[in-house]
Formats: sequence, structure tokens, C-alpha cells
Amino acid sequence: MIKDHLTIMDEMKGYASPRARLTRMLKSGTIIQVRRGLFVDNVNVSRRILAPIIYGPSYLSFQYALHHFGLIPERVNIVTSATYNKNKDKMYHTPLGDFKYYYLPCKVYPYGIMKEEEDGFPYLLASPEKALCDTLYKTSGINTIDDLELLLFDDWRMERAELLKLDSGFISFIAPLYHRRPLVLLKKWFSRENNDA
Repeated sequence: MIKDHLTIMDEMKGYASPRARLTRMLKSGTIIQVRRGLFVDNVNVSRRILAPIIYGPSYLSFQYALHHFGLIPERVNIVTSATYNKNKDKMYHTPLGDFKYYYLPCKVYPYGIMKEEEDGFPYLLASPEKALCDTLYKTSGINTIDDLELLLFDDWRMERAELLKLDSGFISFIAPLYHRRPLVLLKKWFSRENNDA
């Protein structure tokens, strides 16, 4: 169960010293402090539901979502999320794992997000198209279509057939909103591939 500091203190109001009791529980491992003011009583709590509670507003995206949808083969150890209006990426090292938050332009933030639920807790997840666009937004050194293909198929080891299953209409809509060259190239790539098909 996920608990904030007020909930913990309320649960311990029967003790003579709730703070001392909390300290003992933390030392014994009965409860784990994820970050200041955020606690869990189970090490197996899903990192997906923790991510938006640790720092928000945010939704799961980037490499974490790309792996979730099977677009990249590598296992992702860091839970990556998107946020906005921060102008600074943030990293949280917790006893339950690492959580990284990348900022995005406000214009693109609300599109391509799905509401999911796990263990009664809601969280937001980028669609595969949005996760790809978000990741490219934070990628530098992509100046040509050849650079893009090298990144997608050699570096990230994506499968062309799986990529072509994505909603190219959504990518055509959202790519220009990022105002980044890799996204313009992605839109052109999809347009070229769909015309060749």
C-alpha cells in the first residue's frame, strides 16, 4: 500500500511517539520511504503506479513505454516518464528503483496518453506512437533520414514491420508540434514508407 506522511501519522496517533514508531518501522523494513513524505509497506508495489506519485503530473513514456509495447528488445531498468513546465529533467533514486522524468513542450503533453489501472491505482501511459515521438524529441544528432533509420533499426533494434503498424496519422499530426528535426524526419519517413507500400 502507498501512503503519504499524513496517513502514516494518522495511523500511529495511538502511539505515545508516532515519529519514534515510524523511525523504528523504517529501520526494521516494515515500511519503506520512497521519497520524502511517500512510503510503501510492500517492496513489490508496482513501479508503474509509483511513477506519477513520485513526481507529477507525468505519464510513462520514452524507453520504458517502448519496451512495454515491444518496440525495443532491451529490458529497461529505469522507469521513464514525461512531464511538462519543468524545463529540467529529474532523476529519483529510490529503494524500489530509479525514476527519470523528462520535460516536454506543453503543446504535445496531452496527446496520445492512455489511462491505465493497476491494483486500484490509476496511471497514465503514452501510446507507442507518442513514446516514440517523445524519445526522438530528447535524441540529438539526427539530421537525415539515414541517421534516423540507423538509430531506429541499428541502435534501438526496432523491427521495420512493427514500426509500420504504428498510427502514421497520429505521428503526422503530433510530430510538427515538437519543433525538432528528428520528428520532422520521422513524419517524412512514415510518409515515404506508406507511399512505397
